[in-house]
Amino acid sequence: MSNSAAITVIVEGPAEQRFIKDVLAPYLGAKNVFMTPIILSKSGQKGGDVRFVRARNDIARHLKQRKDAYVSLLVDYYGIGRDWPGLDAIRPGASPSDISTAICTATQDAIDDELADYRSDVRFVPHIAIHEFEALLFSEPAILARAIQADPQSIEAIIQECGEPEAIDNSRHTAPSKRIEQLYRRFKKTSTGIAIAKAIGIDRMRAQCPVFDGWLTLLESLPENT
Repeated sequence: MSNSAAITVIVEGPAEQRFIKDVLAPYLGAKNVFMTPIILSKSGQKGGDVRFVRARNDIARHLKQRKDAYVSLLVDYYGIGRDWPGLDAIRPGASPSDISTAICTATQDAIDDELADYRSDVRFVPHIAIHEFEALLFSEPAILARAIQADPQSIEAIIQECGEPEAIDNSRHTAPSKRIEQLYRRFKKTSTGIAIAKAIGIDRMRAQCPVFDGWLTLLESLPENT
């Protein structure tokens, strides 16, 4: 019988929780990776500001509660607070992959400094999405356009402007969700967004979003090391 891995994923809010529960968990469950999404305690104000001190406390609690399980993290770069490790390492014009690597490395180091006794170096898997999960919906422009009743060229134009789905953002007014809402005022993260994600599928998202793909690759490797 093959090994399996149980992972508690600390997420920013209800949309991310629903995305994992309804879309990502079934996909990884078929690979013996079983995810339980938990919303960050006392989550940040609307629009982000997710403080590291709160995430650290949640990470510590879950590492201590079940020593045979893993803990991962799904928050976005544009939503994290100024106290987050690694922010000073980000340079102007950094790519999504460079941003994610810098933040995740610093986050891992900060957690290991406090929780090494709980094997955090093995059991904690940080993940910083560059933007909210809606960026993944730009992985398949035709499906997104059809779902929000938009001109497919308008979706393609956004991708061409930014270069790739994970790079769609240069201010809080042009975040992926804001761009979608400008095209479709009835867009709801936890309903419309999840339906679109299901239609696109994880494999297509992975093909278009290297940071997201890198996180899943790490999670898929966990059963081999359990």
